[in-house]
Amino acid sequence: MASKKNLVANRESLAHKVRYAASRPDRIAPYLKRAARDRWLAFKHPDHVNYYRAVMASDTRRNPEAAVGSQTHERWLALGQMQFDYLVEHGLAPGARMLDIGCGNLRAGWRFIDYLEAGHYYGIDISPDILIAAKRTLTERGLQAKVPHLTITKDLKLDFLPDAYFDVVHAHSVFSHSPIEIIEECLAHVGRVLAPGGHFDFTFDRTTGAEHQVLREDFYYRTETLTALAAKHGLRARFMEDWEKLGHGQSKIRVTA
Repeated sequence: MASKKNLVANRESLAHKVRYAASRPDRIAPYLKRAARDRWLAFKHPDHVNYYRAVMASDTRRNPEAAVGSQTHERWLALGQMQFDYLVEHGLAPGARMLDIGCGNLRAGWRFIDYLEAGHYYGIDISPDILIAAKRTLTERGLQAKVPHLTITKDLKLDFLPDAYFDVVHAHSVFSHSPIEIIEECLAHVGRVLAPGGHFDFTFDRTTGAEHQVLREDFYYRTETLTALAAKHGLRARFMEDWEKLGHGQSKIRVTA
């Protein structure tokens, strides 16, 4: 389960790429293939949301579980369990209303749907392809009676959702694929949909060095950048030290209104 963090590496630098290629020559060809595909998609889709929607369509066609970052079914199950256990340990109750931003193919979502009262789970994603896979997961798990909401969105303004409604907002491995303007858009609007006493948990790829991105797919941020951005929009942000103990490759911040 453990994933080692490297908080100082700049994955976009030439020096890092040379070192990585020298130590893992078997990964050079897949990287070059992915880089060529991403450059073509970026050329076709200058807007980031449309670009990443195309990336997800391509990845989902091959393997929906890999599209959300799990290379094996066992890893898909383990990461979903980790997310579920963490929120339950932090007080998630069956009666809570949950908004799952970037719900994917319900890696963790099916567990939340099963646990929460009917109609209390609301999953959104930018990818229609991954939402079709999510509905397949829902069917395979026999959770139709829980009537979850699974909705496509083109942005994170959340303007189609009610005020002060969700006790928990959750975004796992979303900001790790988002430029800063999309993160700010979410932080500018999430406070409106949080119920009194509610919180918003999100993971991110953390660096203590230079902030950077790789192939417009992976974005690395310093903790203080994101906590300051939350404060700009009247939110309190706290780095979740206990999440670090789980050994996940990303870090977690909790935001409250």
